[in-house]
Amino acid sequence: MKAMVINQYGEDSIFEKQEVEIPVPKAGEVLVKVFASSVNTVDTMIRKMGRDLSLSPDTPAILGMDVAGIIESVSDDVDNFSVGDEVYGCVGGLANLQGTLAEYVAVDHKLLALKPQNISMKEAAAIPLVGITAYEGLIRAGITSGQKVLVHGGSGGVGHIALQLAKYFGADVYATGGGEKQLQLIEKLGATGINYKTEVVEKYVSKHTEDQGFDIVYDSVGGSNLINSFNAVKLNGQIATTVSLCEMDLTLAHFKGLSLHVVFMLIPMLHNHKREEHGKILQEIAKIVEAGQLKPILDEEEFTLEEIGKAHKRLESRQSIGKVVVEH
Repeated sequence: MKAMVINQYGEDSIFEKQEVEIPVPKAGEVLVKVFASSVNTVDTMIRKMGRDLSLSPDTPAILGMDVAGIIESVSDDVDNFSVGDEVYGCVGGLANLQGTLAEYVAVDHKLLALKPQNISMKEAAAIPLVGITAYEGLIRAGITSGQKVLVHGGSGGVGHIALQLAKYFGADVYATGGGEKQLQLIEKLGATGINYKTEVVEKYVSKHTEDQGFDIVYDSVGGSNLINSFNAVKLNGQIATTVSLCEMDLTLAHFKGLSLHVVFMLIPMLHNHKREEHGKILQEIAKIVEAGQLKPILDEEEFTLEEIGKAHKRLESRQSIGKVVVEH
């Protein structure tokens, strides 16, 4: 089969087109013919940092985590999927799991769900990693109807899904963006847009919460931005973040009695730990999509499998809006 392979990690690493063996599904696996995959920030980190990241696969490596495709074969012990099923999931591209930048990928069936019927393969491929991440963070933060939720990075991959899910759960949703296009998308998806470049935290907390703070802050930016989340959330509030690889003073979080939920959705894949939970979340997301309550946004730039290097550069440029998707 055709695959795009990384033979050497580093800032200048390139993807090379190679012919490799079609994987044979082991016990508990299915073989998926890949129709589309998407690029996530962690994919670019693996490409550049390589073995400095403990989760990076050995080279030569086939990267790519998200997939949408059709099942070609199933192992004898798999009874919940059949040949011909259209599926989606976040399935590989790290540790010892082959990635999706190939014509076929063998997948643990627990990581998959049936693709939502009302969206394309490209749209489905945009969902798994960011969808599971957004869903997990909101559930762990205890989201309930009527709450005020702030999403930092509302036009990004995780952010644009998180704000739609928060609306689905009945929240009053606000989201930050840094430009006209970002804010237009946020408003289009049903949240109140906040320009973080022109409006300080104290101002929008006062304006939208009467100085009380938001019930939940979903911080898909993280890092140094976490201090903005600490300032924006109410006393005893909930913060979910996808980026906590940083050192910072937690004094403010202490005196406000905050709960911080760190979402690292790769754990089931890395440690073979409760992988079935990913399949269940994707089933729930598929229902929400089919009910018309969630729509993945694709970046305007389109890429083929052979153009995966350009797709990585597009995501790294920070000019993309929504998800960067690769069509096979």
